[in-house]
Order: sequence, then C-alpha cells, then structure tokens
Amino acid sequence: MPWWSWIIIWIALIALSLLFMLFLGWRIWRGVSATARTFSDVSAEREAYWEQSLERARVEHVTEPRTVVPGSAIFATPEEMKDDYLAAKEERRFARLQRRVARRKERGQLQSLRDIEALQDVG
Repeated sequence: MPWWSWIIIWIALIALSLLFMLFLGWRIWRGVSATARTFSDVSAEREAYWEQSLERARVEHVTEPRTVVPGSAIFATPEEMKDDYLAAKEERRFARLQRRVARRKERGQLQSLRDIEALQDVG
C-alpha cells in the first residue's frame, strides 16, 4: 500500500467519526428539546391547576367577622376557654373532613368509610 492511502484512510475515519458525533449530537438535541417541550406543557397544566386551586380556596375561604374582642380571653374562665378551644378544634376537624371528601370526589377517588360515617353522623 502506498503512503498516501494511509492519509486517505485517516481522513475517512476522521470524517466518519465527525459524522457520527454530529448524529449523536442531533439525537441528544432532539431528546433535550422534546423533554423541554414536555416540561413546558406539564408546567402549564400544573400552573392552570394551581390557579384553579387558589381560586377555589379564595371562594371557599370566607372570612367571618370577629365575634370575640381580642384580649377578652384574659377575663374568661379556664372552662370557657377550653370549651371555645374544643369547639374551634371540632370546627377545624370538620372543615378538613369536608375538604378531604370534596377533593376525593373531585379526583374520582374512593371515599373512606370513616369519612362517610363521620358525615352521616353530622348531617
């Protein structure tokens, strides 16, 4: 084999390796762009869901006027304070129960028997 054939072989090998690297780079670019596009779509869906959730929370969260003057707990008896605390605790528990049932109903999930029985006991 003449000496110039080695130069042609090496040029061909380098050209093929560059083409292979370009091909791999193109595949990686397509994969990254598809991943970015999917991420963008999912983040848009999550943002829309988050906005709906915040709007629902704003609608459901009703601020009631205060019936108790701040600082009046100083003059209340411990029994009254405990009764107020337990009543508020029960209201918070029931509100959580209602939110949990509504959330599961919205998602199409099964309700737990405990939640169904608790709602039947109240209503």
